[in-house]
Amino acid sequence: MDTPYLLSRARRLAASARPDRRRLLGIAGPPGAGKSTLAAHLVAELAGQAVLVPMDGFHLAEAELHRLGRIDRKGAPDTFDPAGYAALLTRLRSPEPGTAVYAPAFDRRIEEPVAGSIPVAPHIPLVVTEGNYLLLNSPPWAPVRALLDEVWYVDLDTPERVRRLVDRHERFGRPRADAERFVRISDEANARTVAATRDRADLIVTFTPEEAPLPQPDRTPAG
Repeated sequence: MDTPYLLSRARRLAASARPDRRRLLGIAGPPGAGKSTLAAHLVAELAGQAVLVPMDGFHLAEAELHRLGRIDRKGAPDTFDPAGYAALLTRLRSPEPGTAVYAPAFDRRIEEPVAGSIPVAPHIPLVVTEGNYLLLNSPPWAPVRALLDEVWYVDLDTPERVRRLVDRHERFGRPRADAERFVRISDEANARTVAATRDRADLIVTFTPEEAPLPQPDRTPAG
């Protein structure tokens, strides 16, 4: 996929914003496809015209996942707070003069969401949000799609995507065998759920292994 085209399309979306109506661009796709890295690249290139607000800031805390018995399926649709995410998107769509909106981030170093981490100033015309389940059409995720002006779906060759996922988990502290097990049992189950939403996207962004953007070493990629 032509990255300059993607940047031009994002710029056009930002240019269509109004003072009372911010534009929201979603980037969806399975775990490890490169959506968070693409989103960060777009925001950096838009130079002050966009802010990145990842869906992963709405992960449930690990203590709550333990309570629910879902820690081994962290990243599944029911291990997030989709209603909270939709409420934030609703606020972001309609900026209030003089009022910043603060969004949560997700820190992979501690594997926890961190509240109030991302300020979105009222003059910013575009929010880029990325995550697995932006196109999910079942409750309680269904309202998210209607809040986004466009959603792009990022696709990557499965063996390369799985390899990157295992490497990422290992880089953030999992032993190799544990990383491979988690990808096989959890990440790939989530990937199948995400793949079923592909047809609801406005644009399919298909990367070959050679084209796919690699995470920067100092980032903590979320998807």
